[in-house]
Amino acid sequence: MRLHTFKRAQAQQGVALVEFTLVLPVLLLLLLSLGEFGRMLYQYNVLLQASRDADRFVAGQAWNSTLGTVSLSNALLTQTKNVAVYGVPANTGTAVVSGLTTANVTVAAVGIDHVRVTITYNFCPVIGSGNCGGSIPGFFGSQIALSIPLVATTVMRAL
Repeated sequence: MRLHTFKRAQAQQGVALVEFTLVLPVLLLLLLSLGEFGRMLYQYNVLLQASRDADRFVAGQAWNSTLGTVSLSNALLTQTKNVAVYGVPANTGTAVVSGLTTANVTVAAVGIDHVRVTITYNFCPVIGSGNCGGSIPGFFGSQIALSIPLVATTVMRAL
């Protein structure tokens, strides 16, 4: 029985470079996916805060003390949607998240004394196409959609 001997250092030259070349794409994919996940969480947090701000705005103005219920006029709905998208009741400024419009915001009365603001937004990763309608091929032929729907909902009692 022979003892195994280690190969000389000269015979091992270049092995580390080959290993690094094999591992580098996996490390880059992990780094990119971690960054995209962090960006998605950041955008969700911004949407949730915008939903809270808009709900706080509408909750302070929606209560009709004469009727004893929530009363949502068209002007109040428009202002609330603007608060959710732009941060102010007027339709000015830039959206809190790029691509967010007032069409993504729904405002509704819940019961007789609560209001709900829901923001629906499609997160578009950097690796996708510019219009976020793209997809990547899956392992077994099915396509994997790149857009991820983010939904931020807040319910508050009207004051």
